[in-house]
Amino acid sequence: MVRIRLLAALAVVALVAVACGGDGSEEAAVPTTAPATTVATATTAAPITTAAPDTTAPSTTTSTTTAPPTTAAPTTTPTTTAPATTAPPTTEPPPTTEAPEPEPEPVPEWEIVPGTEDCVCADGSDYIFWVREADPTKVVFYLEGGGACFSLESCSFTTGNYDPDVDPSDPSEDPSNAGGIFDFDNPLNPLRDYSFVGVPYCTGDVHLGNATTDYGGGDVHHNGFVNATTALAEAVERFGGATEVVVAGTSAGSASAALYGGLAADAWPEAGITVLADASGAYPSVPAINAFIGGLWGTTTVVPDWPVNEGMTPEEWGLPELFIQAGLHAPRIRFGRYDNAFDSTQEFFASLAGFDASSIDQLMALNEASIEAAGVNQASYTAPGQDHGILYSDMMYTLEVEGVAFLDWFTRFVGGEDVDDVTCGDCA
Repeated sequence: MVRIRLLAALAVVALVAVACGGDGSEEAAVPTTAPATTVATATTAAPITTAAPDTTAPSTTTSTTTAPPTTAAPTTTPTTTAPATTAPPTTEPPPTTEAPEPEPEPVPEWEIVPGTEDCVCADGSDYIFWVREADPTKVVFYLEGGGACFSLESCSFTTGNYDPDVDPSDPSEDPSNAGGIFDFDNPLNPLRDYSFVGVPYCTGDVHLGNATTDYGGGDVHHNGFVNATTALAEAVERFGGATEVVVAGTSAGSASAALYGGLAADAWPEAGITVLADASGAYPSVPAINAFIGGLWGTTTVVPDWPVNEGMTPEEWGLPELFIQAGLHAPRIRFGRYDNAFDSTQEFFASLAGFDASSIDQLMALNEASIEAAGVNQASYTAPGQDHGILYSDMMYTLEVEGVAFLDWFTRFVGGEDVDDVTCGDCA
């Protein structure tokens, strides 16, 4: 009976040892690849998957029991050798594989968009513009600067005061090489998440022309208004649901920014519209000059048919009036300007056009006073010196006037806050 019980116990031990064995491998999840973005094709490699190692149970050890010797008259209880005890197998957990860091979102790239058949540069060459698709609810419509022309000398295709064509292969014309508001890697840039439409300038007419004029050296196509409104139509088509629209321009692009702000208010009737004119505040409104240059460029043919414009004559269309008329047409527009008090470029072009440019800092103050006297508020930031323009420059991140950093002023302004005028005390 003792031997029978012993054999039964050995069987139970063997069964327990077998039950502790088996495979314990796991299968890691296979990540899916993120879909490609629309604008820039960025290939994101799937993270490497580390399979969990297989865990194999060790073999079970079977012990041998020696039967006790048999005697005729056993006087001693037989001794049974205890079976060897097999420790339960130790299964080490699979090595921990850290989840790969997510790939950064691809940075939107600039796309070259050909103009329509109606678009043309001053020398008759093809026109293109630039689009960067980012947040579709926030859009910047930027008008490039680059001089102006209204005579044989100034309108020359080779030695004139402007660029008569657009060359997308020229690094200086590629917006991805610009700084300031075009530096989308800078976390301080308040416009880094915005979609952009960049409007190149190649017509010598501050984006307001609609005429072909021969100054004695061949036809000059002052086609700036057609080119820019083609780009504006593209902006509306792509970002028609935008709720924030910033219209900005530098130099020649600054001169017409207010008018395009009014057109943007028409195109996005529910959006907040902000206009920032960078470096054109010194050009006054002189009736004879307004009519003369406007006639060469054909500007009176592109005046919007807003009720507030009814009855205005060519003599009345100076640059300050662009702010006034756009502001009266769409009072929700917020206007701002930036200038250096003794901007040497503005001084040059004001003199070339026939204005008295002996005190351009005073012209800036008089223009702003006339705009605000008409009932249109314009916030201003006037820095010292002779520099020209700031929006395309990294100086926008470091400039400070009278204790107010331009970056802070600009960030608050485009963010919808009311800002105080900033004017240099010592502007020399």
